[in-house]
Amino acid sequence: MPKLKTHKGAQKRFSISGTGKILRTRGPKSHLRRNKAKAMKRLLASKAPLFKGDKKRIQRIIPYGV
Repeated sequence: MPKLKTHKGAQKRFSISGTGKILRTRGPKSHLRRNKAKAMKRLLASKAPLFKGDKKRIQRIIPYGV
């Protein structure tokens, strides 16, 4: 069976944690950043776990992890 290709856009946006969970980057990080509170900017800088409904679809386009 041939090797599967990794979707390069997804590879840049998602990462795999040490326990195997898929992590996603958070949303409006750079737009109007000066107006956001420091706590909000710290929250947006961290990664969040992926939603359950998206897990199967993202695993298919990142077959070997990131």
